[in-house]
Amino acid sequence: MLDDFLIRAALAAVGTATAAGLMGCFVVWRRMAYFGDATAHAAVLGVALSLAFATSVLWGVIFVAVLMAVLIHYLSVRGQTIDTMLGVLSHGALAIGLVAVSLVPGSRIDLDAYLFGEVLTVTRMDVAVIWGGTLLVSLVIWRHWQALLTATLSPDLAYAAGVNPRREQLILTLLLAVIVAVAIKVVGALLITALLIIPAAAARGLTRSPEAMAATSVAIGAVSALGGLRAAITFDTPVGPSIVCVALLLFVLATISRKFMPNGS
Repeated sequence: MLDDFLIRAALAAVGTATAAGLMGCFVVWRRMAYFGDATAHAAVLGVALSLAFATSVLWGVIFVAVLMAVLIHYLSVRGQTIDTMLGVLSHGALAIGLVAVSLVPGSRIDLDAYLFGEVLTVTRMDVAVIWGGTLLVSLVIWRHWQALLTATLSPDLAYAAGVNPRREQLILTLLLAVIVAVAIKVVGALLITALLIIPAAAARGLTRSPEAMAATSVAIGAVSALGGLRAAITFDTPVGPSIVCVALLLFVLATISRKFMPNGS
C-alpha cells in the first residue's frame, strides 16, 4: 500500500494534522502562537546544522527545536518581556538558519521543501516518524489532559490541585518541538503555526467543551490535509500552502455557521 506516493502523502498529512489539531487547542487557549513561530523558524537552523555535521535532518531539527523550546520556557518563567523576545528569537533563528544553509560547503538542498513543505516526497520512514511523533503527542496529552487543562484555565487553581503550571508549560513547549520536527516536511517551517492555530480557532466557535474542541480541531485538520492534498494535485499548487488555504476556508465557514447556531453572536 505504501508504494503509492499519494497514499504516503495522505498518511503523512493526516498524521501531522492530528498532532497539530490536538496541540493547537492549547496554543489557542494559552495564546502561544509566537511560541510556535519561534520553534518552527528555529527548525531551519536545525537543517543547517544537520548538513554541516552530515547527520539526519530529523535529528538536527529535533535538537534545535527542543533547544528553542527550553529557552523559551526559561525566559517565560524568568518574567522576561516574552512577546518581544519571541519575535527576536523567531526571526533571528530563521535568518541565521537561512544564511547557515547557504554557507555549508557543497550543500545541495531545496530550501523551499523545508520552508513550505513537500509532502509528496515523503518516504515510508518519514510516514513512520510522523505517526510516531503523533502517537507520542497524543499519548502525552491524553495522560496529562486534566493537568494541562487546569494549568491553562488557572495557574492558582492548578497549584491548589497539586499541579505545577510551569511543568505543564514545559511539557507543552516540548510537544511543540516534536510537532515542528514531524511537520516540517508536510507544511514547512513557515506554515506550521497556521496548521496549529486555524483548525483549533475554527473548532472553538463550534463546540462547548474542551474535549469537543480538541476532537473537532483534529477533524478539521484532517479534512484540511486531505482537501489541500487534493487541491494541490488538481490545480498543480504547492501542497503545504494548499492545506493551509483549505483550513482557512473551513475557518471562514465555521465563523459564518456560528451566526446560525443557538446563542450565536
